[in-house]
Amino acid sequence: METFGYTREYLTKNNEPWFPVMGEIHYSRLGQLSAKEELLKMKAGGVNIASTYCFWNHHEEIRGEFDFSGDRSRSLKDFLQACKEAGIYCFLRIGPWAHGEARYGGFPDWLIELERSGQVRLRSNDEHYLQLVRRFWEQLYVEAQGYFYKDGGPVIGVQIENEYGHVGGLTGEEGNLHMKTLQKMAVEIGFEVPYYTATGWGGAMIGDCLPVMGGYCEAPWDRSVRALDPNPNYLFSKIRNDAMIASDHHLGSGVTFDENQYPYLMAELGGGLQVTGHRRPVATGRDIGAMSLVKLGSGANLLGYYMYHGGTNPAGKLSTLEESTLVGDYNDLPKINYDFNAPIRQYGSISDTYKEIKLLAMFLNSFGDYIAPMEAVIGGSGEAASLGFFVSEKSDIAPADTYNDPSDVRHLRWAVRYSIDGRCGADQGTKAGFVFFNNYQRQLAMDSHKGVEFVLDGVKTGLVDIENGEYGFYPFNMSCGDKLLKYATATPLCKLNTKAGTKYVFYGKENAQFIWEDEPADIVMLTREQALDAYVVKEDKGYENLVISDEYVFSDGLKPLQRKILNISFVGDSLEIYDKNGNLLNDYFYTGQDVKLLLSEGMDPKELEFRLSPLKSREQVFIEQWPKDTGTRIVRTWITYE
Repeated sequence: METFGYTREYLTKNNEPWFPVMGEIHYSRLGQLSAKEELLKMKAGGVNIASTYCFWNHHEEIRGEFDFSGDRSRSLKDFLQACKEAGIYCFLRIGPWAHGEARYGGFPDWLIELERSGQVRLRSNDEHYLQLVRRFWEQLYVEAQGYFYKDGGPVIGVQIENEYGHVGGLTGEEGNLHMKTLQKMAVEIGFEVPYYTATGWGGAMIGDCLPVMGGYCEAPWDRSVRALDPNPNYLFSKIRNDAMIASDHHLGSGVTFDENQYPYLMAELGGGLQVTGHRRPVATGRDIGAMSLVKLGSGANLLGYYMYHGGTNPAGKLSTLEESTLVGDYNDLPKINYDFNAPIRQYGSISDTYKEIKLLAMFLNSFGDYIAPMEAVIGGSGEAASLGFFVSEKSDIAPADTYNDPSDVRHLRWAVRYSIDGRCGADQGTKAGFVFFNNYQRQLAMDSHKGVEFVLDGVKTGLVDIENGEYGFYPFNMSCGDKLLKYATATPLCKLNTKAGTKYVFYGKENAQFIWEDEPADIVMLTREQALDAYVVKEDKGYENLVISDEYVFSDGLKPLQRKILNISFVGDSLEIYDKNGNLLNDYFYTGQDVKLLLSEGMDPKELEFRLSPLKSREQVFIEQWPKDTGTRIVRTWITYE
């Protein structure tokens, strides 16, 4: 059986460095979709771990009536079985408080009423509260029993609470005691796993858990209705905390733990953005791709995306289950729609974000153990200079000493991850690794850089042009089997175990340079566009092939079934769609994007009812793509198969 652990620098698998990719998917928000099929899509995108919230109010909306049935939403047991069959690990985020844009953060209404009547103090060490948590977790355990890794199942991690001490809860010694109490309770119940994690941003309490961090390209929860300042998540930095997460509550004040004692793990790297009633930014694939690359170059050793798969809120028995200002939450969310502009959208279609972050996921699946032990150094810093890492360029832009202003569009941002212990195949004492560059800042145009040359401990990469919006990384002193690649101005995508031996796949521009120490390895060179459409497919005997397809391809080479989708273009503040019996099927806030509705078998689009509300003023809502004509209307509808 495989073993899992961690050091201060990285996660381990079988005592070796391990760099997994994690994606959030909510089993109770899958609606009509097949859990196994959606997990296989995630796996095809390079995801190794599926993380999922267990929302209390999705399972015990009425006190004492637990509901894990598949007819209301996919059951936890069914989901874990699907993880096992798909060959993907699982992290359970068991709360008890979750947030996740759910009503009361996932707490049932009856629990809120107990606190209002003074019978219980929520998210505290109150014995009555802890008894109620134990009862809920015991029910979760019944569903998850047999699926923990020790039993041959996929569950290798459990997250305790969420944003505890940052968004509600106790702080200081009391807060850490509460986190330790919850973790001890989980273990007593039977939640025995290799990893126990807690969100660490914003001054949150972690107890004895492994802290995980987050970062988003915008903040749709922010209370303002203006364009926000340029986002610092596009800067290479040693700062792990994203102060903007949960800024509707308050700005994060740093971390409560010694970062040097824990690996840099991202569990909530925004895979998209869930729009709110008052704030509706749209995350693009390049928004997420550039931010992901920056986190990798800054030293992150887990890329975990929230969300990776969009969802559909289940129907409540007593109310709708979305976050809403009507019940005291800070934001209004759609009642049904939790699409999130995620890599995999609400109804299972893939987006440009899926392809963008697949580039990094494929690289990490092949070379994660290679890069995980590498230290990170920020370009332009004194540390970088002392290590022999420099950059020059023929344009008139002088290198900056530091890069701490996200509004700076003039200077190239870069970083290096390197090793000097010989692990990467170079001689002992020789630095080897990857140089990262980012010339992308969301919503800003960056200056182009002509004739850029990186000098990496004596290795000169040759001249490259880095245009506005470009980001990537290049290897130096990289081991390719028994061959040594001194440098390349192309990016490694993956390695393939073929009948003819190991092939190394790179992508980049046509004039990419490869300089080998002696003989070259067997390489395949793709354009970036081809790499975006590339998938690794395994044969029965274990050999691997590379498939280029504009549709996602499962690891066995099969393609999933297509679904009938109604596409709608509309103008208005919101759109609600009802079936002929008056049941709400989906709802949307206007963002300028077309929206989708899954058409069930036998559903006639002509029998649907569309309810539109007028667009609000610019003083009431922030929208990045305002329509030229703000008149409320359905522009057009059409059907596709996806």
